[in-house]
Amino acid sequence: MTTETRATAAIIDYVTDTTLDRFPREAIPLARQCVIDGLGVILAGSAARGTAIVRDYVRAGKEVGEATVLGADTFSCRAASAALVNGTAGHALDFDDTQLSSSPDRIFGLLTHPTIPPLAASLAVGERLGVSGRRFLEAYLVGFEVECKMAEAINPTHYQNGFHSSGTFGIFGAMISAAKLLGLNQEALGHALAMASSMSAGIRLNFGTMTKPLHVGRAAQNGVMAAELAAAGHTGGKDALDSPWGFFRVFTMGAGFDAGLIVGALGNPPSIVSPGVSLKPYPCGSLGHPTMDAMLALVKTHDVKPDQVRAVRVRAGSNILNPLRYPFATTELEAKFCLPFMMSSLLLRRKAGIHEFADEFVGSAPAQAMMRKVTTVRDAAIEARGFDKMRSIIEVDLADGRTLVQEADERYRGGPEKPFTRD
Repeated sequence: MTTETRATAAIIDYVTDTTLDRFPREAIPLARQCVIDGLGVILAGSAARGTAIVRDYVRAGKEVGEATVLGADTFSCRAASAALVNGTAGHALDFDDTQLSSSPDRIFGLLTHPTIPPLAASLAVGERLGVSGRRFLEAYLVGFEVECKMAEAINPTHYQNGFHSSGTFGIFGAMISAAKLLGLNQEALGHALAMASSMSAGIRLNFGTMTKPLHVGRAAQNGVMAAELAAAGHTGGKDALDSPWGFFRVFTMGAGFDAGLIVGALGNPPSIVSPGVSLKPYPCGSLGHPTMDAMLALVKTHDVKPDQVRAVRVRAGSNILNPLRYPFATTELEAKFCLPFMMSSLLLRRKAGIHEFADEFVGSAPAQAMMRKVTTVRDAAIEARGFDKMRSIIEVDLADGRTLVQEADERYRGGPEKPFTRD
């Protein structure tokens, strides 16, 4: 890890030099897929209570109409404010896509939900400027790439010490997308990077609350604001990422980052192509998804009925157990980070969708009772295998004395190795 690099200059060069034609052909359908998925989760999340509070807050300002807030109750406002609401909606259900790790020391959870910040920014600024679909997709892809490479490069202590990467790096994805549409020159980009570094925020304390989605909304809003201020001549410090007081050093308490994952790595290949991105089969923390699929397979294979279950143990590493931190859920927001609820939903209903991640079901007597039967176990053998994959084993004790065991498939649904079909 080092901070003596030219990461700031490398990103500025990449953003100003890169056009849609520089992306490999396979990046285009992948980008379209992520955009369609992102629009879907924004629309779904627009109905969430937290989104409604943010939407009403913005609407009360009666701003000039530049960009559309999506959902059943649409209205127009300033571009940055539209990015705030749409960005919050996009993460409200924790249903948005997930960046993948390419090395064992990069904990899966530390990486970002990459699509929503650059998508929300590109939609807002693109609508204000009336850009073509081609320019929109170009801006989205460039922002996506910078966000992912920066998140991959930072020392993992950034996440381990409590930062939420989708907030702290999402702002860079949003800012770059907005800057690309605004046509910022290299000098202005440098200032925008400095502003984004100062406005970067989000702590993991807020997982399981309305504020976690707000991290992504604020990332989108602040990214647009930084680019627009830079376009207007607002300034910031030089070498925003590399300086001894720059982003990478400050946000890791001095641990820095791996320069080789940015300098010379941007676009070679794009992260959306390799290692790729995963789309979510469930509206909750992605670290639980392989375990959820394992439970679903176990329940269906052995036709397990809820009243047969005596106890459940989920064995996993700290990369899964620490972020999914609620031992018991009382709300749907807590349930998104609660393995006992994830297991209970599949045992009770054999599904875990939007209707299961709802306060009514989470608080129901059957769900509350089943959660009390589930315990999590930090497994040393799983821990020793590294944190680049989501590994777990389920053990279900039945009333008849049998114990059923199911290991999670590392090739999880929605990932590059088991991608969803278009349907």
